[in-house]
Amino acid sequence: MFTLQEPPFFARLRDAHRVLIAGAGGGFDVYAGLPLALALRSAGKDVHLANLSFADLYGLDTEVWLDHDVAAIRPDTAARGDYFPERTLARWLAEQDLPSTVYAFPQTGVRPLRAAYRALVDHLGGVDAIVLVDGGTDILMRGDEHGLGTPEEDMASLAAVTGLEGIPRRLVACLGFGVDAHHGVNHSLVLENLAALERDGSYLGAFSLPPGSREGALYLDAVAHAQRCTPDHPSIVNGSVAAAVRGDFGDVRFTERTKGSELFVNPLMALYFCVDATGLARRNLYLDRLENTALMRQISSVIAEFRDEVGRQRPPRAFPH
Repeated sequence: MFTLQEPPFFARLRDAHRVLIAGAGGGFDVYAGLPLALALRSAGKDVHLANLSFADLYGLDTEVWLDHDVAAIRPDTAARGDYFPERTLARWLAEQDLPSTVYAFPQTGVRPLRAAYRALVDHLGGVDAIVLVDGGTDILMRGDEHGLGTPEEDMASLAAVTGLEGIPRRLVACLGFGVDAHHGVNHSLVLENLAALERDGSYLGAFSLPPGSREGALYLDAVAHAQRCTPDHPSIVNGSVAAAVRGDFGDVRFTERTKGSELFVNPLMALYFCVDATGLARRNLYLDRLENTALMRQISSVIAEFRDEVGRQRPPRAFPH
C-alpha cells in the first residue's frame, strides 16, 4: 500500500537492506542516482554505486577487475586521460567521507553485461534491489516512437537487469525530463508511455529533488566538482538538471558544448520519474531480440532492423499547454 507520505518508489525499497544503484545509459548517468543513494543510505540501507562506463576500462590495471567486465574504481585508480566519470565520482565521495568505490561495466551486449551484474551482486554478498538510473527519459521509449534518443546502452542495462534471477526488486528512476529532446525524443510520447505503465501498475510516481535538501545540495556539489574535473567534456544532462534544481530557467549556459543549441531548463528536469523495471521491459517491443547480443554494435543492429520492420511509427505530438 502506498501513501502520499511515502512515494511508491521508496515504499518498494522500504524492506530492502542492500541496494545497488547503477547508471543505465553510460557517461555520467550514475550521478543521477547519487541523491537516491544518499537518501537510502540515510535510511540505513547498504548502498552501492555502479555505472555503464564510456571510459577506456580495458586499459586499467588487472587488480581493479573483480571479474570479466566489472571493475572496482577507487579514487586512486590509474587511467589514461581525464574523462573517467566513475573515478571522478569516487574522488568526490572520498572528499565527503562516504564509501568511495564505484563499480564500472564496459560497453557490451546483454549476455556479458548480465554476467557482469551477476558477478557484482555475488561480490556484494547479494542485493535486495537494483535501481537503474537514467539521465533523461529515453529508457522509457518502447520502440515504435518517432525518435528513440540513444537507446543502446539503456536497453542493454534494462535487458541485463530484468533477466537477472533472485533480485526481489528491480526499479528504474529517470532524472532530467526534457534533456533528450536534442536526440529526437518527443516528451509527449514519454508521458503517454508513463500513462500506459500506470495502467499496468508499473508506474511508481514522481518526486522532486529540492535544492534545500541534503541530497540536493550534495548533488549540486558533486556535479560542480565533476565539471571542474572534466572541463572539456562536462555532463550536459547533469548540468541541465543541476541548473533546474537551482531554479534556473530557459536557455541556461554552463558549457561551451551546448553552443549553437537552445536549451529549455525548467522545473520538470528536477523530477524523478520512477517505474518498475520488469513492467517497463514487458512493454518494450524489441527487448527480447537483444537477449543473445555480446557486443554493443549488435544491439545497434538489432534496433535498426526492428525499426525497419515497424510499420507506422507513433508521430511526435506537440505538448498542448
